[in-house]
Amino acid sequence: MLDHVNEKRPAGACAIKRYTPDDADRWDAFVGAADGATFFHRAAWRDIIEHELGHRAHYLYAERDGAISGILPLVEIRSRLFGHALISTPFCVYGGVVATDADSEANLTRSAAALADKLRVDYLELRNREPRATDWPVKDLYVGFRKAISEDHDANLKAIPRKQRAMVRKGIAAGLEARCGNDVDAFYRVYAESVRNLGTPVLPRRWYARLQQTFGEDCEVTVVTHGGKPMAAVMSFYFRDEVHPYYGGSIWQGRDVAANDFMYWSVMQRAADRGARLFDFGRSKQDTGSYHFKKHWGFQPEPLPYAYHLVRATEIPNVSPTNRKYSLFIKGWQRLPLPVANALGPWLARDLG
Repeated sequence: MLDHVNEKRPAGACAIKRYTPDDADRWDAFVGAADGATFFHRAAWRDIIEHELGHRAHYLYAERDGAISGILPLVEIRSRLFGHALISTPFCVYGGVVATDADSEANLTRSAAALADKLRVDYLELRNREPRATDWPVKDLYVGFRKAISEDHDANLKAIPRKQRAMVRKGIAAGLEARCGNDVDAFYRVYAESVRNLGTPVLPRRWYARLQQTFGEDCEVTVVTHGGKPMAAVMSFYFRDEVHPYYGGSIWQGRDVAANDFMYWSVMQRAADRGARLFDFGRSKQDTGSYHFKKHWGFQPEPLPYAYHLVRATEIPNVSPTNRKYSLFIKGWQRLPLPVANALGPWLARDLG
């Protein structure tokens, strides 16, 4: 696809190469050690996205003297409804280049832009967690929430602001119980209903099952019950000393017993016991309900500088619920019977990377 990929270079020079399955172990070894790498840079995402959702991956890496010096996971999404994009990494909140030196980063960035041009996509999107050395336009829609946690549960509870701490105690007083494990079925029933209520299509159950199966102990499901009935559920990812509750939600009845607050508190307790020392509350769109919820937990928003190389598009895309042209769709989706939403949702959600 790119003329300069895989070509021979002088000793000591940086070469850009295409990822193959044979590179999985050293790719993940690099991710495990490199500053700036995230759970979403792990090699397994490539196969999961390709096999479960049918999108074509273009994973690139930089190599110098036989050692990986940088990586860039890229996935191409073609959609009649949402356009043609090259994204690092779709269905994930983080992506972009991870490199050990500026030359490797610059070469990977140039290679990604050249690939986007050759594929004639609408745009290339790099979901950076931190600013990168490009002059590309940056979207300011999303922010992230990350905070250190202690091994001491009482210290973590006291760190939650008073009003939100009262909600956690409300859940405890209501007799909520949390169980951790790999119950994808219980998780999916709650999560699918939760996102339908928000007007968002859900990915197929097999997507979440594949994540749990692939990542094993690094992918944990927490289900919160009240009187034996599931009220809230979340799928969390573990990476190094971080926990990232990623797919989560609750049913309407869960609001009466503060199921969401109790759920995230349970994840925090579990994570502290597992040795995690950083709680990543994920991204939110600015000034939305989830944004304020996380701030009320004492987390401070940090801009997520997603960067764009525009090819056929003339402006930064806004494929999100904040776009007014989707408002009627969202309201209609919220009224769909749950079985209908679950049947139609995966067809739409697979293109909402």
